[in-house]
Amino acid sequence: MKKYSFLFFVIGLLLLGCSKKKEKFSEKSISDTLFTYLTLANEDTIPYEDRLSYNKKAFAILINQENDSLNRVNLFKVANRYYNMNNFVEYWKVSKIIAERSKNENDTLNIARAYTYIGDYYACTVKKDSAFLYYTKAEKIYQKKNDKVNLGGVFISMATAQGYENDFLGSELSAIKALNVLRDTQEKSKIYEAYNILGFVSNELKDYEKSLEYHTKALTLAKENNLKNFNEVSSSLNNIGNVYQNQKKYKKAIETYEEALKDKSLIVYKPSLYGILLDNLAYSKFKLKDYSQLPGLFYKSLRIRDSLDIGIGIVNSKIHLSEYYYEKGDSIKARGFAREALEGSREIQNSRAILASLKQLGIVEPQKASIYSEEYIRINDSLQSAERKSKDKFARIEYETDEIIQQKDKLAEQNRNILFFFGLVVMIGILLFVIKNQRSKTKELMLKQAQQKANEEIYQLILDQQQKFDEGREKEKKRIAKELHDGIMNRLASIRFNLFVLENRTDPDTIRHCIGQIEQIQEVEKEVKNIAHDLSHDTFSPKKDYEELLKSLALEVANAASLKINIRFSKLIKWETTNAVVKMHIYRILQESLHNIKKHAAAKEVSVNIVQENQMLHIEIKDDGVGFDTRDHSTGLGIGNIRSRAEEMNGSSEILSSNAGTIVRIKIPL
Repeated sequence: MKKYSFLFFVIGLLLLGCSKKKEKFSEKSISDTLFTYLTLANEDTIPYEDRLSYNKKAFAILINQENDSLNRVNLFKVANRYYNMNNFVEYWKVSKIIAERSKNENDTLNIARAYTYIGDYYACTVKKDSAFLYYTKAEKIYQKKNDKVNLGGVFISMATAQGYENDFLGSELSAIKALNVLRDTQEKSKIYEAYNILGFVSNELKDYEKSLEYHTKALTLAKENNLKNFNEVSSSLNNIGNVYQNQKKYKKAIETYEEALKDKSLIVYKPSLYGILLDNLAYSKFKLKDYSQLPGLFYKSLRIRDSLDIGIGIVNSKIHLSEYYYEKGDSIKARGFAREALEGSREIQNSRAILASLKQLGIVEPQKASIYSEEYIRINDSLQSAERKSKDKFARIEYETDEIIQQKDKLAEQNRNILFFFGLVVMIGILLFVIKNQRSKTKELMLKQAQQKANEEIYQLILDQQQKFDEGREKEKKRIAKELHDGIMNRLASIRFNLFVLENRTDPDTIRHCIGQIEQIQEVEKEVKNIAHDLSHDTFSPKKDYEELLKSLALEVANAASLKINIRFSKLIKWETTNAVVKMHIYRILQESLHNIKKHAAAKEVSVNIVQENQMLHIEIKDDGVGFDTRDHSTGLGIGNIRSRAEEMNGSSEILSSNAGTIVRIKIPL
C-alpha cells in the first residue's frame, strides 16, 4: 500500500505552524487591572471561556487608550492570547488594528510585526497566498532595517506557507534564505525550524538521504541546545522515522519512533505529537506484519486525535485501520473505516485526505472502484490546477517591488472599474498628447525648412553684395596706389632734389630754403598716415588668411636674422570672426617682439604659441637669447608699445627675461 507521505508533511508543518504558541510577554503594563487580565488570559489552567473573557476585557481597556508604543505592545499581547486560544478571527482583527495604529505613527518595525501576525492568521486558514503576501510585506521592511532575526522568522513562515501548497521548491528556497540570515545569530529554535522544513521538503521530493541529513542536523541542534519548549527532540525523531518509512526501512523507523516515545512528557505537553508517534509506530509494525500490538496502537492514536479534534490525524488513523482490517480479511471494518475517512476528509475539506480515502475505498470496495477512480481523477486534476495557480501567485508576490495595498472584498470590483477607467483616460490622454506633439513637430520641421531656404537666399545675396564690395575696394586700392605713385612719390622726389643743394651750398639763404621743406615733409607724412589708416582694415580683412600673414612675418624676420622661428596656432581660434583691430594689435605685438629679438637678443631659436582657452586668447613669444634687465627697459618704447596694445584690447601682458632668454605672455579676452 502507498504511504501517505503528504499527510505526514502537513502534520509536520502543523507542528511548526499553527500548533506553536506565541511568546509570553512579561513587560509591566500600564495598570494593575490590565496586567491582571492579561496574566489570567494567558493561564492554561483556567477554563477557555474565562480566559477568553479576560482577554476581551484587556482589549476593551487598550482600544480606548492613546496610541503609543506601550499601547501597541499590549495589543500584541492580546493578539498572542487569542492565537494561543485558537481564536483566529479575533487574533486577525486585533492584528489589523495594530497594523493601522503602527502605520499612523510610522512605526515600521511594528508594522512588519503586525504583517507577520496577519500572515500567520492566513497561514492557519485556506488563504495561503494571502499569508505569503503579508510575509513578503514584512520581509521588505526587515530587509531595509537589516533585522536578521525577524527576517529569518519571516522566511520560515513563507517556507511553511509554500509547503502547504506543495510548492516544495519555493519552500526549500525560502528555508535556505532563513538559514543564510540566521547563520550568525543565536536563534537556535528558528534554525531548528529551517532544518525541519528542508527535511520535510526533501522527503516530499524523494531525496531521502538529503532529508535524513537535514533532520539529523535538527535533532543534533535540539539536543545540544536543550530545545524542550515544544519537544523538539521527539519531533525530529518522528521526522527521521517518517523518512525511514518512505525508504521502507521499517525496523529503523520502529526503533526511532520507540526512542521518541520514551519522552513521557509528550502525553501531557504534546499529546498531538504523541498520537502521531503511536500511529506511525503502529503503521511500521503493520508493514512488517508484526501484529503483536495491533490494532491497539491504532485505536489509542485515534482516541487521542479524536479528543484533540485533529481532523487530518483522525482521517489518517482511519485509513490505516482500514488497511489493517483489509489485510486481516475483515472487509466490513475495512470498508467502514475507509468510508469514515472519506466523510471526515470532506468535512475538513482536505483534498489530499479525500484522495487518500478514495484510493483506499477503491481497494476495499472493488465493485465500486471505477466510481471512486473517476472522482479521484477529477479531484486530483482540480488539485493540481489549484497548486499550479498557488505557485504562480507565490512567484508573483515574491517578485513584487512595491507593496500592494489589499482592499476590502466589497471594494474590489469597484476598484477594478476605477482602475480600468483611469487607465483608459490616461491612454486617451497619452494618445492625444502624442498626436498633438507629432503635429507640432511636423509644423516645426516645415518652418525650419522654410527658414533654411530663406537663409540660403540671404546668404547668396550677401555673397553677391560682398563681391560687389570687393570689386569697389579693389578699384579704390588701385586709385590710392596711383595717387601714392603720382602724388606723394613726386612730392618726395621734389623735396629730395631741393635738399640735394646742401651738398654744394651751405650759405644761410640756402639753409633757410631747405628748412622750409620740413613743412612739406610733414604734410606728406600726414597724407601717408591717412592712407595707411584706411588701408589697415583691408590688411586684416576676414577674407584674408590671418595665420598665413603671421607666418609670413615670422618667415621674413627669420630669413633676415638667420633665426629658427616655430609658430603654432590653436585649431579652436576662429580668426574670421575676430575683430580686425585685435588682429592688427596682435600683428604689431608679434612684429615688435620679433624685431627686438633680431636686434638685441642674439637668439638662435624662437617659439610663438597662440592658443585659445575658453574665451581667452593666450600669446607666448619665447626666445633663447641673452635676455635683458626688465627694470632698465620697463619704460622703453618697444616694451611700452607691447603693453599699451595689450591694454587697448582689455588684456594683460607679462614680460620675463633672464640670461636664458625672454618670454612675452599676452592674454586677450575674446
